[in-house]
Amino acid sequence: MAQLLTEAEIQENAKVSSGWTVENSKLQTTRRFKDFIQAIEFVNKLVEPAESAGHHPDIEISYNKVKITLTTHDTGGLTQTDFDLARAISQIN
Repeated sequence: MAQLLTEAEIQENAKVSSGWTVENSKLQTTRRFKDFIQAIEFVNKLVEPAESAGHHPDIEISYNKVKITLTTHDTGGLTQTDFDLARAISQIN
């Protein structure tokens, strides 16, 4: 099982996780697209990195907006796995 990060480790990781915010032991970002189709295409691109990491984001879709929330449910907070997946997601266009 992944180990919870300390507050200092969370803040250090947050500095290099551009476009993501930390709120209530969760890492979040919202991406906006031209339309619903592009939003869904983006969500489909999340499958491979999430499956490879064995770590799955919570996803909310509202027309052209996709909100992604990462937390490690098993440990009850943020782990390095969350930040690693956030960096992988940030690379997806």
